[in-house]
Amino acid sequence: MRRKARPAEIILEPDLSRCIETVAREEFRRGVQALAAGKGNEALAERSEVLRLFLEGTDFKELRGRSEPHLLAGERVRFSVFFERGAVRWRMDVLYRRSSADDRGSSPRSIRMRSIR
Repeated sequence: MRRKARPAEIILEPDLSRCIETVAREEFRRGVQALAAGKGNEALAERSEVLRLFLEGTDFKELRGRSEPHLLAGERVRFSVFFERGAVRWRMDVLYRRSSADDRGSSPRSIRMRSIR
């Protein structure tokens, strides 16, 4: 079962070639370019602002340290970034195979939630 995103929740999935900071910067850049081209709306502006705050207030060295061991182990990592109770927050989920015999997919395991001020 896939978890539904919050209205302003941003899902970022780093991999071994692109760390969480790179993925967040790429997503932010796409949003800003769309807004500058007049293709955006209020939701895209809100999303871009949340990403801006995330990029400015996050210790990406810490996030890489938390996510890279899982990526190196062949697991997928998903960061959820959202605005809640006046602060940008994030949660990291590790998506791992249930077992070698069960090839139906992955299930999330929540690792950490942190408020960025």
